[in-house]
Amino acid sequence: MTSPTVSSPTAEQVTRALATVNDPEIHRPITDLGMVKNIEISPDGTVRVDVYLTVAGCPLRDTITRDVTAAVSALEGVSRVRVELDVMSEEQRKALQTQLRGGQPAPEIPFAQPTSLTRVFAVASGKGGVGKSSVTVNLAAALAASGLSVGLADVDIYGHSVPRMMGVTGRPTQVEKMIMPPSAHGVKVISIGMFKEGNSPVVWRGPMLHRALQQFMTDVYWGDLDVLLLDLPPGTGDMAISVAQLLPNAELLVVTTPQLAAAEVAERAGALATQTHQRIAGVIENMSYLLCPHCGEPTDVFGSGGGETVASALTRITGTPVSLLGQVPIDVRLRQGGDEGLPLVLSDAAAPAAQELRKIADGLSTRARGLAGRSLSISPR
Repeated sequence: MTSPTVSSPTAEQVTRALATVNDPEIHRPITDLGMVKNIEISPDGTVRVDVYLTVAGCPLRDTITRDVTAAVSALEGVSRVRVELDVMSEEQRKALQTQLRGGQPAPEIPFAQPTSLTRVFAVASGKGGVGKSSVTVNLAAALAASGLSVGLADVDIYGHSVPRMMGVTGRPTQVEKMIMPPSAHGVKVISIGMFKEGNSPVVWRGPMLHRALQQFMTDVYWGDLDVLLLDLPPGTGDMAISVAQLLPNAELLVVTTPQLAAAEVAERAGALATQTHQRIAGVIENMSYLLCPHCGEPTDVFGSGGGETVASALTRITGTPVSLLGQVPIDVRLRQGGDEGLPLVLSDAAAPAAQELRKIADGLSTRARGLAGRSLSISPR
């Protein structure tokens, strides 16, 4: 007596099974999100499913592979499941974003408009631990102290630290559909840390990071800013690319240390500007030297020349002059100010590190604005 032959499933049956698989972050069926690229069914019961990931290197790729395999394996007649992963094109990602917005156009970012007079500086570094956030909060406080209207967006979503370093204790207030950011030391501040409880981690991937930046720029009421500073995460990942897409006029401030190993990594972060067509405002060398508390002699704790090396390399790579804007010495009070929420430029303006940071801020505040959005007082004859 022979056992009945079990036929392979149909493509329609496989599609219905895949409709039960949700994207682990967006929480919508992958079939609805256009993530199913192709389905192939062999006579021996082998089913191959090609799936689009939203971004390359997706940290949840194993979860998607496991869930797709489990859903399709449950069908009668399936002997084996093969899952092949691909990555969405830029056009597909934009279509997905439009779909998630319910077909509504992307909200307008005021700082990205040609008429905007707000200077946007994205503070970047090649690696962590170079004091990028310390430099950012002190520049923000110094610019505000000089009389400018300043905003600071902490877009280091995974490693957000700006609220503590700026001494922000309040939370954003929602008025209608706008978010009113809290202020500290005359600076309007927004951070993902203001929207979650305790010190819990943020476990997001590319599209969510992009959306967070978009909401910081569109849903937050910044008012009429002279300067907007963005504290970027280290490296050249999703957020750096999203900043280039959403704020193409943002200029990069590259922070490094004198150590050549750190300088090489910082050079890569700055070189991203050649691909994203952004301008580099300059290089800041942090932890440049340590002043002896007794004799005042400088000691090159982390070596020397890193900042100049980065500035020279970026000048060569971009074909435009990139300056070393300043060299900030090591100062224990700089770290203490970050822990206490009182930037050094405010607590001890006479400190050498504070003086150097103020000098850098003054250079940024007096930089020529460019002609976009400005009246030239010219009329045709």
